[in-house]
Amino acid sequence: MEKTPFKAESKRMLEMMIHSIYSNREIFLRELISNASDAIDKMYYKALSDPSLDFDKANYYIKVTADKANRTLTICDTGIGMTKEELENNLGVIAQSGSLAFKNENEVKDGHEIIGQFGVGFYASFMVADVVTVISRAFGSETAYQWESSGVDGYTIVPAEKEDVGTEIVLKIKESTEDDHYDDYLDEYRLRSIIKKYSDFIRYPIKMDVTAQRPKEGSEEEFEEYQEEQTINSMVPIWRKNKNELTDEDYENFYMEKRFGFDKPLKHLHISVDGAVRYNAILYIPEKTPFDYYTKEYEKGLELYSNGVLIMSKCPDLLPDYYSFVKGMVDSEDLSLNISREILQQDKQLQLIAKNIKSKITSQLQRMIQDDRAHYEQFYEAFGTQLKYGVYSDYGSNKDTLQDLLMFYSSKEKKMVTLAEYVARMPEAQKYIYYASGETYERIEKLPQTELVLDKGYEILYFIDDVDEFAIKMLMTYKDKEFRSVSSGDLGIEASENEENAESDANENQALFDEMKQLLADKVKDVRVSKRLKNHPVCLTADGEITIEMEKVLKAMPNNQNVKAEKVLEINTQHEVFQSLKAAFAHDKEKLSLYTNLLYNQALLIEGLPIGDPVDFTNDICKIMV
Repeated sequence: MEKTPFKAESKRMLEMMIHSIYSNREIFLRELISNASDAIDKMYYKALSDPSLDFDKANYYIKVTADKANRTLTICDTGIGMTKEELENNLGVIAQSGSLAFKNENEVKDGHEIIGQFGVGFYASFMVADVVTVISRAFGSETAYQWESSGVDGYTIVPAEKEDVGTEIVLKIKESTEDDHYDDYLDEYRLRSIIKKYSDFIRYPIKMDVTAQRPKEGSEEEFEEYQEEQTINSMVPIWRKNKNELTDEDYENFYMEKRFGFDKPLKHLHISVDGAVRYNAILYIPEKTPFDYYTKEYEKGLELYSNGVLIMSKCPDLLPDYYSFVKGMVDSEDLSLNISREILQQDKQLQLIAKNIKSKITSQLQRMIQDDRAHYEQFYEAFGTQLKYGVYSDYGSNKDTLQDLLMFYSSKEKKMVTLAEYVARMPEAQKYIYYASGETYERIEKLPQTELVLDKGYEILYFIDDVDEFAIKMLMTYKDKEFRSVSSGDLGIEASENEENAESDANENQALFDEMKQLLADKVKDVRVSKRLKNHPVCLTADGEITIEMEKVLKAMPNNQNVKAEKVLEINTQHEVFQSLKAAFAHDKEKLSLYTNLLYNQALLIEGLPIGDPVDFTNDICKIMV
């Protein structure tokens, strides 16, 4: 029988279809089921315009049948079918979409959207089949036709026998090789898995004959296998149900069914928007951090559906990085898909959905702070670091969105507080939002640098995450209040009588400090009288933007560029140790060098920094003991 060749451009398109357009072979079944659903939808539309037709949904379904012996996979529908001319136009010319033409001609809008747009999905069949046979009988026709092709060499169309209206597609599945396991597409479990993954929410039943077990006749202990027809798909997605009909358990079950996580979600958002862009979404805020969350292997993104058909398992464009912990799905009928329906076009609809989702997540988290504090603190323990990275990244462009979601441990409250709560109780005389950095809350509480601020009755926020100071440097201010480290040179606190005495001591003992500075010339920028110390003899502070904690973080990075803080050694002139320093300066310069090194190393240890030479340090300790 003479074959009709594909047009030259169609032949090139078919070669692309088989080898490059689709990245995942299994989607061929999604495409064929979507086309079958469209064919049934066309019957529905026809019934709306023809009063003589009665559309009984019970009579419309899609059937998938695997025949391992003959290596065939059949997808059958009870839809509108195709005439000979439609077979020629829709299947003989690649990218000629009958569904798109039908959609353009029929403007009925009642929730039954046509899925197919490009007319290329059918040809994904050739990724898994040597021969594709289509037998179709159009509505209103007594004659059926068979279209058949083995690929780029062309196709044939001949009359055929078919009892009912609809279309039957038979794929002759390729033989498996060492690298390609085509047998998977004849396996019952694998087929059910693909249908559930991509086509679970097609609005018509997708049926299969599946293997089940029953007791053997006359026996309660022995079982036999048999085949029974089952509906594989759920059909009605949870996101299209009325929110009032759904319970928390329904949402939790959906979370588990979709394998969004093995924990229970802390919160869910059910969004339905019918505006400039129409979409439904169910979003979850997880309870626990995924084991790979802070690794390169973690993939953010929401499941993306178009009219109930899964388009992407992970659509990263729907979530900003700082909300990458959010799980869930989005379904829209307004998306502009590319030719393979696997990747989205970067269009306005997608941007509008993403913007709206970001706003919804932000509002939900803010409500949790006010109305469900325990759950928010649980969430923040798991994902607070991600929010702080969000403040720091992109040159601080997201700080206005995220600043009210940040929490830090409070020296006064002994628990996590928001920046808004901190500012609300600041005394009138307090100029800055004070913070202290360290490895643990316990170590920060013992830092000498906190003494003056705490003595004034001011609250200090404790930073223990590596990213904390970097985020705060990017934030700069909150409600016009500047952030200030307790280790900074200027604390903005009015001088007390003791501090005025310290100023006097500085002038009186400047020669001593100059000598100590010379002894530590390659280690510190300056040695000066401390205005912040009360009980401790010494501490390290930093001038400039790089703090000591930031230096520690930067040093630990793989691309360490040896960035250092400009350290200042501060001496408490009211401490008895200072008298020993003065005496050594006056009578024993060797002892002054010993004391200076001891105090400097002591300050390093307090900060959690390594001392330069542990052997010299222990020898120095021994010297003062003899």
